[in-house]
Amino acid sequence: MTGQPRLLVLDGHSMAFRAFFALPADKFSTANGQHTNAIHGFTSMLINLIKEQKPTHICVAFDVSDDTTHRKAEYSEYKGGRNETPREMSGQIDLIDKVMGAWGIKTIKLPGYEADDILATLAAMGEKAGFEVLLVSGDRDAFQLITDNVFVLYPRKGVSDIPRMDAAAIQ
Repeated sequence: MTGQPRLLVLDGHSMAFRAFFALPADKFSTANGQHTNAIHGFTSMLINLIKEQKPTHICVAFDVSDDTTHRKAEYSEYKGGRNETPREMSGQIDLIDKVMGAWGIKTIKLPGYEADDILATLAAMGEKAGFEVLLVSGDRDAFQLITDNVFVLYPRKGVSDIPRMDAAAIQ
């Protein structure tokens, strides 16, 4: 790594759901029945990213309720075709948020905005401040944020195959 600071920003919901579907819910739960597959996959992925990417700064952005976003206010059918969240996922996002707090990792949730809005803002701010910015998201919309100093780590399989996407990779 060069002397340039490196900001790692994760799309918390995107990566939690990827982890949830990569690991069987029935194999990961507490004694009281709380499923933990998304938590396990998310934290394992983050540990690997920290080891591989060696960020100087880390942040996790989470969505807030779809009903409060500015997009939903402008277009009532926004994300209307999505399937309902599986009940086994219940509570896991909040627990991931708590784990991040225990690890000293900043999380951001802003009413009216989605995680991808936060990623875009932090990418622009980080690049302007001289950071190399690594955005971790399973959303291809993040590719539009790629510049000479902003890259997307885009998971291809589960939570372990996460290549770095640069401008050449998306052409």
